[in-house]
Amino acid sequence: QVQLVESGGGSVQAGGSLRLSCQASGYTYSTNCMGWFRQAPGKEREGVAFIHTDTGNTYHANSVKGRFTISQDYAKNTDLEMNSLKPEDTAMYYCAAASACYLGPDRWDYWGQGILVTVSS
Repeated sequence: QVQLVESGGGSVQAGGSLRLSCQASGYTYSTNCMGWFRQAPGKEREGVAFIHTDTGNTYHANSVKGRFTISQDYAKNTDLEMNSLKPEDTAMYYCAAASACYLGPDRWDYWGQGILVTVSS
């Protein structure tokens, strides 16, 4: 089992910045990809950014490219730096872990409890 705990969410005005952190523990050696997803009210959960834990290769969704950056440390703790935030970034953000970097959420094995990010205009 892998446990994921998010921190760093909150409220910010448009144009501001937040940094989300995900602390991973447990059998993290079983996972090769860490990611961040988000889900806004009434919408499906979508992938925001992923990082392959061995190669360091990253993926950022088009909607956040150039504004958000995913990073990790040696212990697979994963951060999401979010800059130039927009009201449409408002959502519950989830840290996730999987054996590979799947675009859709269904094949991800482990999830954090989620953390709320609210961006006001």
